[in-house]
Amino acid sequence: MTVEQIDEGDASDHAAADIRVGRRIRALRLERHLGLTELAQRAGISVGALSQIERGLTSLRVRVLWPLAAALDVEPHSLISEGGEEAGDLYSVRANGRRQVPVWSEGIRKDLLSPPGAALTGLMVRVEPGCGAAAAYAHAGHEFGIVEAGELELTIDGVVYLLKAGDSFAFKSTLSHTFRNPGREPCTVLWVNTVKPSEVRGGG
Repeated sequence: MTVEQIDEGDASDHAAADIRVGRRIRALRLERHLGLTELAQRAGISVGALSQIERGLTSLRVRVLWPLAAALDVEPHSLISEGGEEAGDLYSVRANGRRQVPVWSEGIRKDLLSPPGAALTGLMVRVEPGCGAAAAYAHAGHEFGIVEAGELELTIDGVVYLLKAGDSFAFKSTLSHTFRNPGREPCTVLWVNTVKPSEVRGGG
């Protein structure tokens, strides 16, 4: 197989994925009895951009994914999920079926641990050395976490906590909070929220 054939195959895969995502968004919009204009206004994007996404002519970007998911009242990952039996399980998430939640800050990765419709949102958060949330933020709900590896500098309502592996935390999400990894090794945190990722407007 030539390089050109490989590139063409990749392009075809991406195009097919864009079409699937577009159809999913259109189906959700129609299910909620929303017009193109109304959904575009709710998501803060142009009608033309939304139309191109629905027709699979444009890929769904991270900066559009979050507000669009919030406007449709769904988890961000549900818009880009490839489907399948494991992805559609109501009560469990397989280790190899975790979906990555888009983030706005560099050096942070969030994998969704909770299945669709769960009352709690479980995340496996990985923070690279020297990286962290772009700014302090607050939102509705409560959260709990435990540091599984590395170090986490967690600031809650102006108070700084240096947490290491085995340390845990819990606080009201309405308190201003932020986090970063001050260490030299990647930090992993099992993080649980009582709100959906789509309802969190700031942070990583």
